[in-house]
Amino acid sequence: MNANNSNTSTSARFMGERETIAMMALVMALQALAVDSMLPALGDIARELAVTDPNERQLVVGTFLLASGFASLVPGSLADRYGRRPVLLSCIGLYILFSLACALATTFDMLLGMRVLQAVGCGGLAVLPGTIIRDRFAGDQMAKQMSIISVVFLVVPMLAPSIGQVVLLFAGWRWIFVFLAVMALAMGVWVAVRLPETLHPEYRQPIRPASIAINMLGAATNRSAIGYVLGGALTFGAMIGYVNCSQQLVGEHFGAGKMFPVLFGFSALMMAVANFSNSRIVERFGARRVSHTAVILFICVSALQAWFSSRPDETLWQFMPLMIANMILIGFIGANFGSIALQPFARTAGTANSMHAFLRMVIGSIIGIVVGQAYDGTAHPLGLALLASGILSLALVLFSEKGKLFRRLHPPGTPRPIVLEH
Repeated sequence: MNANNSNTSTSARFMGERETIAMMALVMALQALAVDSMLPALGDIARELAVTDPNERQLVVGTFLLASGFASLVPGSLADRYGRRPVLLSCIGLYILFSLACALATTFDMLLGMRVLQAVGCGGLAVLPGTIIRDRFAGDQMAKQMSIISVVFLVVPMLAPSIGQVVLLFAGWRWIFVFLAVMALAMGVWVAVRLPETLHPEYRQPIRPASIAINMLGAATNRSAIGYVLGGALTFGAMIGYVNCSQQLVGEHFGAGKMFPVLFGFSALMMAVANFSNSRIVERFGARRVSHTAVILFICVSALQAWFSSRPDETLWQFMPLMIANMILIGFIGANFGSIALQPFARTAGTANSMHAFLRMVIGSIIGIVVGQAYDGTAHPLGLALLASGILSLALVLFSEKGKLFRRLHPPGTPRPIVLEH
């Protein structure tokens, strides 16, 4: 590894690769915690705040994710100008403030409003970890690091519903938001004490609206990237549709009851296993080969999911194995798609990642809300959404790759650039 300048070299030695990966994973996990710890509490929130439509309670999750997507547009450009560290700390501060505000909400509309503001902080938590990793790694090595981060990140969805359930055993749903604030405070202290600045001084971008717009437009129109961004958004949206309706579908329709957090957690564990497996194989086979194979298998599994869900006698034990298989395959899709999409952008990684996160989160959240609101007491809307997202995702990848799948840009043994020494 070659140091680009003395400052970055010193900073990188101050914080090693393993600690960086752990920190970035847990920063990203704050967003997952804000989503999944809510799931067991949705019924209690609806009763206390007088929500009559059963599907309306899903908006506690859906509006948060949608607002996070829009908020993702801002932090990347700021981080390209002022550095990753101060922007990340500011976002964590917003997360803490509005988590506490959610705990004090007295109406459902007020809660949704505070969730939107909480999501403003989460925009940076979603964008900056990938940007920081992009500062240090490139190509398949970046895909490897993002997969390792995803392993840690996905442990949170595995535990979060159970955490929420434990809080509900001893206190009301408002204390879940207090818990979120405490976790964010702990992360803020860790970041403030240990995280060095990873933005190269020569890469700092001026805050000029025209330049930012040009960089964002480039990130959104680069052919080799945009198919992966939009394809990832579609599969992410289908998964969010599952998250939105999971408590009703698995807990109520399929009768899982108190087993719901266990089943949900096991699904997340399998995604974590998939990401860990990806981190072990991606440098050998390449991010494209792994993710292209996963998309094709995703379509096959989703077709089975759609068929089973069309039958009136579908059972929990028919639904869950296929849903878990889909989530495993998303584990092989997500990190690789995101890494491939960022490969063309080195000097504007923050802005590019902001635009990509915006597109993924907004499109994915809208799809997730639509799928969740389409819940009709069966798994059929979800099954159709999974199948459609897989087919369209493959078409978009073919667009970015000009019709050629499974190609390898950096065969084994080819040197890959690594930005910082550690």
